[in-house]
Amino acid sequence: MDERKRIEELRELLEKYSLEYYVKDDPSVSDQEYDRLLEELIHLEDKHPEMYDANSPSQRIIGSVLDGFEKVQHTSMMLSLSDIFNLEEIQEFCSRMEELSDHPEFVVECKYDGLAMSLTYENGEFIRAVTRGDGSVGEDVSNNIRTIASIPMHIPTKEHVEVRGEVYMPKESFERLNEIQEKQGKKPFANPRNAAAGSIRQLDSAICASRKLDAYWYYFQNAQDFGILTQEEALEKMEALHFRVNPMRKICQNAQEVWDFIQEIGQKRDSLPYEIDGMVLKLNSLVDSRRIGTTAKVPRYAIAYKFPAQRVETRLIDITLTVGRTGKVTPNAVLEPVRVAGTTVQAATLHNEDMIRNKDLRIGDMVVIHKAGEIIPEVVEALPERRDGRQKPYVFPQTCPVCHAKLVRLENESSHYCINQDCPARVVESMIHFASRDAMNIETLGDKKIEQLHEWGYLNSIEDIYFLYQHREALIGKPGYQEKSVDKLLEQIEASKKNELGLLLFALGIRQVGKKAAMILADHFLSMDALMQASLEELTGLKDIGQITAESILSFFAEEKNQHLINVLQSCGLCMEQTKKEQKVSRFTNKTCVLTGTLEHYTRKEAKAILESLGANVAGSVSKKTDFVIYGSAAGSKLTKAQQLGVATMTEEEFMQEVENA
Repeated sequence: MDERKRIEELRELLEKYSLEYYVKDDPSVSDQEYDRLLEELIHLEDKHPEMYDANSPSQRIIGSVLDGFEKVQHTSMMLSLSDIFNLEEIQEFCSRMEELSDHPEFVVECKYDGLAMSLTYENGEFIRAVTRGDGSVGEDVSNNIRTIASIPMHIPTKEHVEVRGEVYMPKESFERLNEIQEKQGKKPFANPRNAAAGSIRQLDSAICASRKLDAYWYYFQNAQDFGILTQEEALEKMEALHFRVNPMRKICQNAQEVWDFIQEIGQKRDSLPYEIDGMVLKLNSLVDSRRIGTTAKVPRYAIAYKFPAQRVETRLIDITLTVGRTGKVTPNAVLEPVRVAGTTVQAATLHNEDMIRNKDLRIGDMVVIHKAGEIIPEVVEALPERRDGRQKPYVFPQTCPVCHAKLVRLENESSHYCINQDCPARVVESMIHFASRDAMNIETLGDKKIEQLHEWGYLNSIEDIYFLYQHREALIGKPGYQEKSVDKLLEQIEASKKNELGLLLFALGIRQVGKKAAMILADHFLSMDALMQASLEELTGLKDIGQITAESILSFFAEEKNQHLINVLQSCGLCMEQTKKEQKVSRFTNKTCVLTGTLEHYTRKEAKAILESLGANVAGSVSKKTDFVIYGSAAGSKLTKAQQLGVATMTEEEFMQEVENA
């Protein structure tokens, strides 16, 4: 057979087999046969580059590398949904729909914890995939979407088609990815949603392909063009067009049926191969939905029920202590491993002695845990009724678990501290903080490397970092230390000397001085010398520098050891000054802002830095004192609270416009 014809035949066969395996769950060939045909296709396409097709099955695993993602305007807004949390709110929603629609039916579907996506097809061919972005403008991530095996590159219609849905990472893929992350010494992802979002934003689509994402589709954007009248018909039509649609849905006639189905799915939630964080209620009638319409931000005809935070029982095996850079001693719960909200949890912070006492936690207790914000494991309570007499009350130690110095509990503080500045744990943690990304940003000097260099005797204080070059020859050849990697480490240490005063102040780890306070101090005093000579009155006169923080700063600079450290760092050539910045006056000046949801164009830290540069105060929670809530995709309770309080809200796109105009 002509090789060009064979390429076309292989593409058709592999597309058919992918549909059977990933969408219909009914494969007709073995994995080995599929892989053999795919290898043959890749071989033939290599021989015939003129036959390149971006939608070829081979592109699902080969991928390509981009410089960035193109911005794309959506054909219509990709709206978020209002959240509800109980039966009463479901009843209120259903009652509103009954007033607006004759005998309404409700389609109840799963709410996936993933990344919203829009797909476009022309003449049966996949054209483009665009993220939700701010709802109006998203990013073209077509190269990465092509790597997801269940998404069709060809559909059986020549009509224009746009569907919307959710790309997610299956639990199995998530666990495998985190195993790889940990083996490579990288930070594991907090949850499958973050992992999916991070994968879709990879510029190298081969990385995305390796992470085995999947997707479900639930919204037919141009259903009207096909004469479709209901949401259920739209889902069935999408299935007929080879899109993966979740069969776990139900048409309900009233609020009680909706609630019963939600409870039924809630019972199955843990056993599903993917994460869901709620259920979506939609009017079945698309005619009524169009008539009822939307607000500027959410549809009136649909709403999202959010499951309560998952609570799981496990056993408290032990309580261990860690010592931080300031000497703060933190108790940590050692737990029997248990799955919570998509990850295996085997530890949680207990914060301080008071928390242990107030919750009456005992070694051996059965305890209830959940993930605060679906991210941070937290011990909610003990289950005293499950005690059998073998549980032991925890007695907080009087000495440091590392250096055995006496612990102190400062007045008006709930934590214990090791006040031995030479405590090995404090020394290591202070160096880890100093080199961290938010501080001096010495990227190749990570936690494990600092611990290792400390064990070998090369790093015993912060200043030792800048004398590490003296040990270059001794380091080369040690496990993990080749000449190239040692030189890269030393280059990054040298480059860190150029960081301005604000980063250095934060890196020094002065108690009560976070990154924001460090920048305030640097921007005001402009030099280390001026700051070291500042009085209590000068310090407390600064915005956001209170009495306790000011006293901590004075105490730090009064210590001979810290004065010596600063002198050594200065002699090593570290920058001790801050460039004077002209404060821009903007809509955000002297306003309190809150960021929520997933931002497409900035990291949370970047957005926070921009706001602060424009004179804003960035807070972590919404209150009546909040001036603006800036939100991205998957915004949750903070946005809801802002709307309830009448706080001004702003999409990411609107925020970008304000920044541009500032």
